[in-house]
Amino acid sequence: MPSPTREEAWRLFCDWTESDSLRKHVLGVEAALVAYARRYGTDEELWAVTAILHDLDYEKHPDLETGHPRVALELFRELDYPPELIDAVAGHADFLGVPRETKLAKALYAVDELSGFVAACALVRPTGIEGMTPKSVTKKLKTAAFAAAVNREEVRRGAEELGEDFDQHLRTVIAALEERSEQLGLSADQVAPKPG
Repeated sequence: MPSPTREEAWRLFCDWTESDSLRKHVLGVEAALVAYARRYGTDEELWAVTAILHDLDYEKHPDLETGHPRVALELFRELDYPPELIDAVAGHADFLGVPRETKLAKALYAVDELSGFVAACALVRPTGIEGMTPKSVTKKLKTAAFAAAVNREEVRRGAEELGEDFDQHLRTVIAALEERSEQLGLSADQVAPKPG
């Protein structure tokens, strides 16, 4: 079976996931991954689908020892999804020990944690993601207590594996999320409602 369409992937993800924050997370990852697909001149639809599906089983099977992403990977194999998608989803979970060999796998790993971190930064700014700079994100990365669950080492390693300069990588992800700021709840009027 060929890769599902973006719409099919989104329906499947929503069937598995009720959490608004997790839905926004995969949409943010999709925005960043599609930006890289455009830059690399590759299959935007496959990259979008991979982004949307990478955390398919996280809400229902959050246990990293037995659940996520193993349950989703099994489903993808049963549905005969493209090996490139399956490898990328497996590779985004360091603890599985699956090497990231394709550009898609490296890009998914590079944008996954970082997209969530950039969104967290936007949520505490009065202007949301608008006007955000790599410098402000780098400053927050150095603050261990901010978005403490984000693995800083993975964020750095992701850019290195992808072969991207870290500041340029930040610019790419910020711009991609800013383009979809309304959908992601990151625009100025969403993060800092005006009194009155």
